[in-house]
Amino acid sequence: MSMLANWTDEHSKAFQKEIMPFEHNLESTGLFTDEALITLLEKHPASKLDVCSMGNETHELYPNKMRTGDFRETDGKTLLAAAKSGLIWINVREAMNVHPEYEDVLDKMYGGIAKETGRKVYNARGGILISSPAAKVPYHFDKTETILWHVRGKKSMYLYPLTPEFISDIAYENALLDEFNDDLPYKAEFDNHATVFDFKPGQALSWPMNMPHKVENRSFCVSVTTEYSTVASSRRNAAMLTNAAIRQRFGMNPSYWNSSPTENYVKSIFGKVIKKVGVVSKSGEPDFVSFKIDGNAEDYIVDVEPFERNF
Repeated sequence: MSMLANWTDEHSKAFQKEIMPFEHNLESTGLFTDEALITLLEKHPASKLDVCSMGNETHELYPNKMRTGDFRETDGKTLLAAAKSGLIWINVREAMNVHPEYEDVLDKMYGGIAKETGRKVYNARGGILISSPAAKVPYHFDKTETILWHVRGKKSMYLYPLTPEFISDIAYENALLDEFNDDLPYKAEFDNHATVFDFKPGQALSWPMNMPHKVENRSFCVSVTTEYSTVASSRRNAAMLTNAAIRQRFGMNPSYWNSSPTENYVKSIFGKVIKKVGVVSKSGEPDFVSFKIDGNAEDYIVDVEPFERNF
């Protein structure tokens, strides 16, 4: 069975260029039921599983903060129940690549797109998001081409103009230097310029590369997020890395958005060298674990003395 549903020539023309919704058949695979997800959670490598708390307003030490949790003594059934309870967000990273039954579906997803568009995609990777009704993904951007395939529940995505006002050069460069952080500076008035898409099961969405966005759940949700690198994404990231080096080393104020295509192309060549030799200083904080999952606790969360994640 094809993983694409009702794809038309208009979809092919808009793909990667516009905010483009389309339909899919992932739910029919049977790989996203409660039972299948419990099995997946119990066999997935711990190093590729993130269990986080969305935080709450009343917590004394961590009000409204994303927190990393310890799930190593928790079975899959309890993890799923925790996600349904209201405060837990689970990212099963690379689930669509690690397990053969999911990899087969990923191949069909992108095989279908390649067939319809005639465009080759590179290094397709896919994770599964299992998230509570209260889950929110903050204002951020993706460093590669990304598609969100929604399977269960309801959620809304806010997408913002791809201009320096909404994603500045410095913010982009800082995200490139921090492997685990894609967040961008956000102002409430940005929402006046947002395009809002309300997901229902069986819907997917693609958008122009690097377009800023945020996501808010309306119920318990299960989604697949996939990413892939292209020549365009690799060149833009490399050019931005060159700009970061120029900013750090020489105190100059380069701009990707105001540079010519030729200048950015030349910078992309230097950027690939810079990445290899490590000219630019990396940023980012260690990932600290501050709670564990406990099936007997309220909201399934028990605070622990923070320690740097080692699993």
